[in-house]
Amino acid sequence: MCNAFKQPTSLTPSTPPLSSLSLQNSHSSIISLLPLSLSLSHQFLQPNKTTPTSSSSSSKEQTQFHFDSNSAYTIQVRFIMALETWLIKVKTAISNSLTSAAPKPKQIKKSNVGVLAFEIAGLMSKLLHLWQSLSDKNITRIHDDSLSLEGVQKIVSNDQTFLLGLACAEFAENLRLLAKSVSRITKKCEDQNLRCFERLFHEFVNSGRDPHNWVLSLKEMEARIKKMDRYVTVTATLYKELDELSVLENGLSKSSKYCKDLSNNESSIKEQKIYELQQKIFWQRQEVKYMKDRSLWNRSFDSVTLMLVRSIFTVSARIRLVFGIGQCPSSLSRSLSASAAVYPSDQNPSAPSTPFVSGPLKSSKLDHETKDLGDGFFESNSKLLKPPATTLGAAALALHYANLIIVIEKMIKSPQLVGVDARDDLYAMLPSSIRSLLRARLKGVGFSASDPMLAGEWREALGRILGWLSPLAHNMIKWQSERSFEQQNLVPKTNVLLLQTLYFANKEKTEAAITELLVGLNYIWRFEREMTAKALFECTTFSGILNVKNFS
Repeated sequence: MCNAFKQPTSLTPSTPPLSSLSLQNSHSSIISLLPLSLSLSHQFLQPNKTTPTSSSSSSKEQTQFHFDSNSAYTIQVRFIMALETWLIKVKTAISNSLTSAAPKPKQIKKSNVGVLAFEIAGLMSKLLHLWQSLSDKNITRIHDDSLSLEGVQKIVSNDQTFLLGLACAEFAENLRLLAKSVSRITKKCEDQNLRCFERLFHEFVNSGRDPHNWVLSLKEMEARIKKMDRYVTVTATLYKELDELSVLENGLSKSSKYCKDLSNNESSIKEQKIYELQQKIFWQRQEVKYMKDRSLWNRSFDSVTLMLVRSIFTVSARIRLVFGIGQCPSSLSRSLSASAAVYPSDQNPSAPSTPFVSGPLKSSKLDHETKDLGDGFFESNSKLLKPPATTLGAAALALHYANLIIVIEKMIKSPQLVGVDARDDLYAMLPSSIRSLLRARLKGVGFSASDPMLAGEWREALGRILGWLSPLAHNMIKWQSERSFEQQNLVPKTNVLLLQTLYFANKEKTEAAITELLVGLNYIWRFEREMTAKALFECTTFSGILNVKNFS
């Protein structure tokens, strides 16, 4: 019978051995509870020692003994399972306490863009505009329309290579200014490579070296452009929402101060308005929070800066590709005719036979292809943008002459509305060189201007001159206004290049054209005054005759 009761103890190996618990020696007190629990469980297995008195009592005692043995067996199994679960929990708690006591590596929290989102959005806008300016469509427009403008051909230059060099230099200068702003932002990055952006960028534009493969393919760049455009739009919306929130909060502050000085009835009405204003502020803050999550505000600073850096590298590679400078990634070419659209063949029959440049600066394809081998890329382009001594840009007269031409244009359209004071103001705007030319031109011209045929010929001649000179003057105003101090943080609204303005115009040729305009305006103005005076005289005479007839 003793052997029969040993069977339940054979189930004890289902508990994990003590060695598998992998407890420390310091926890031996917990393990010592196991023998005690086993001894307690064996007490349930002891048989009843009461002496039986009869056969009936013997059978009853046997039944009771089997009942007690089954109960003891069940209790022992449950007790061991509960003890096993408890020991596992103790082991887990001890291991967690030991793990938590060990020093954890310090986690670096990545900073977000925050309030710099608006500055970065402005840089992204300029970058988007520069990339769009380098599209195949715009480059073709520059080659077919801008370089072939009659005014550009007459007073700037008819050497297309020189003009393309000016266009390339202006794109490079815009990129340099943009990269300078981005370089200031990269100083705040945690990534060491981004902190070295300025040095890496200059190495890339001068030698084409790109150790971090920051230049994107055309497909990747187009996707990046769409993403930046979306960021710019949402960040602009965030700025408006923050401005509206500021207005509401200021209104609440003023209402709260004003409510203290009111009577009870007025105060209750005012409190109701304040409550409504608080509700508006609550929902407005929710809107601001939502826009911050969608905009650049809550983006990682390093990831946003990396987006700018890679885009600038790609734009630089695009400039080199479009204008055929050095080696550039073939993945950026939008079409096979991109470079051909900029640099036509030398055998182009429409090319002028006697090229001229408005100043001593000369350019050839050989110089253009090798200019980045001596000085740096940006340095050589900055030199090219310096106007020659014979141009209006060097004399600082480009903007003044543009305003003068526009005033003359308005007077030519309505000469009968020009008074003596306006004529004197126009003469006061003229520099000494044009005054000398005008005096010499008007010598020998009679005071009479009564020939309508001559007046018509002058109108046609002035129209032809303004046809090619006026666009350059208007482009000069647009270019200057977009780069004024007030507009320097905004995106240009036009694609006007400096070569399309009066900046590189030859000073002598421009002054000669303005003098012709003034001479023609002088004749037309006098003709209109004489015709008006004659009409008034005839009208007065006719009225006098009628009065005489009426009296008679």
